[in-house]
Amino acid sequence: METNEKLHDFVVGSVPTVIYIPDFINDTEQTQILNHVYQAPVSKWKTLKHRRLQNWGGVVHEKGLIAQNLPPWLTRVTQRLYEELGIFPAAPNHVLINEYLPDQGIMPHQDGPAYFPAAAILSLESPVVMNFTPHVKMFENNGTTESEVGSQNTERDALVQSDRPSSFSLLLMPRSLLIFKDLAYSNYLHGIDDKAEQPFNGAVNLNKGIKDSGFDGMLQSPTSAQSATVDTKILHRTTKRVSLTCRLVLKVRKNLIKI
Repeated sequence: METNEKLHDFVVGSVPTVIYIPDFINDTEQTQILNHVYQAPVSKWKTLKHRRLQNWGGVVHEKGLIAQNLPPWLTRVTQRLYEELGIFPAAPNHVLINEYLPDQGIMPHQDGPAYFPAAAILSLESPVVMNFTPHVKMFENNGTTESEVGSQNTERDALVQSDRPSSFSLLLMPRSLLIFKDLAYSNYLHGIDDKAEQPFNGAVNLNKGIKDSGFDGMLQSPTSAQSATVDTKILHRTTKRVSLTCRLVLKVRKNLIKI
């Protein structure tokens, strides 16, 4: 799947299938979406250990999506993703809305094969650092693990180390859109640390419009008391973050399936 030409300027990092678009929506649109999120019935929320979430579009089952129609306010988002970005072959039909408190995150994970190999995450209200980690399968060589290769041939092990795919992170600002697809979807885990303070000096999108005067106090560089040899920038999470993860389930079933 090739990247839409108009998205080329938004590709970040060394993995060509990671796209970061700052200010994808405006302040008014953010407020409207948040109002809809918090006007949802209490029963729509599911509380997990490190966050709570809302599920829209139906239940994702191993045999497909037991579909429910998205509400109009979410359809406006998913239809825009489809029409403007050219990432999905149809409008996303499933949306997870996650709410994270300042010290909450999500463990590294993959979204799985039930979805078309792309995800679009709209971030609202507060910044956060998202980390991408290579999947263990990227270190395998014809069924032989990296450690086994090294035990057989030290020189070859050094070569494997030099070509090792590296982890990377992004600083996701409010109203931004993160898209990851293809190799970034299938070969990497993504997650958020359960920490109120998150370093972001290595974020691959630091040149993509992360400055926002309303969050200057949350994004800090080292003080003079800190070691001058450590270039560390810290995000201080002080308010909750809401995210919309929009995905397309290709197999759709209208009726309930007996499991």
